[in-house]
Amino acid sequence: MLSRIIKTCSVILLAVAPMFGTADPLQTAITGEHRSEASSARDEARHPAETLAFFGLKASDKVIEISPGGGWYTEILAPALRQNGVLYAAHFPAQSDVPYYQRSRQAFLEKLAAEPSVYDKVNVTEFIAGNPAAAGPLGGVDKVLTFRNVHNWIKAGHGEQAFADFYAMLAKGGVLGVVEHRAKPGTSLEAMKVSGYVTEAEVIRLAEKAGFVLDGKSDVNANAKDTANHPKGVWTLPPSLALQDEDKDKYLAIGESDRMTLRFRKPE
Repeated sequence: MLSRIIKTCSVILLAVAPMFGTADPLQTAITGEHRSEASSARDEARHPAETLAFFGLKASDKVIEISPGGGWYTEILAPALRQNGVLYAAHFPAQSDVPYYQRSRQAFLEKLAAEPSVYDKVNVTEFIAGNPAAAGPLGGVDKVLTFRNVHNWIKAGHGEQAFADFYAMLAKGGVLGVVEHRAKPGTSLEAMKVSGYVTEAEVIRLAEKAGFVLDGKSDVNANAKDTANHPKGVWTLPPSLALQDEDKDKYLAIGESDRMTLRFRKPE
């Protein structure tokens, strides 16, 4: 077991090191003391090193993180890009009248303000479907990254608009990286809206309709134990555990959701 762990770590380091150099800001960010024990505990399920390596992240990139939520990935992206790159965190609109949006954005701002040595260079912007310029410079970034958000835009009826906005944000040749809960092939659109799981085919359709080219797939965030069929949708599983103590051990044994990890490219 120990040899397998050492081998896995070596593969990750070899994959990431050429992009970041010997100092490796990405690995430094992942192991940084600014990350809470709870955040670090989810690395096993969310695979940040492998995921960001698959997206081709470089320390000099200009990146827009779409809908960062509580900032789990911001904890890694911000210090990794702090010296030589640029990070735009496109959160909920500041003027939103939705209480949840207000609370989430305020908590995110407080998180950043609490550790200026890590987050002082983060540009907090807004993601507003139909107004891509609110998120960052149009046609001016190398990467647009979003983690477990596509189902929300589909449910709100903004799926096609969101991907068109991502296309507008990216420079030619830029990369859109998407991680999303994966529904079984053939799942209906209505079922996707209720369950929080989306088919790969639908995500690819949205991206290609916007003009993107599928550039790669990875199963780094796959979970074969997840049937994608639960009483409370994806929120039945950890970390949400929407059923609380009901069948808790069963859902903890499954772990976090089965997720697609897709890389799209804006043509040159």
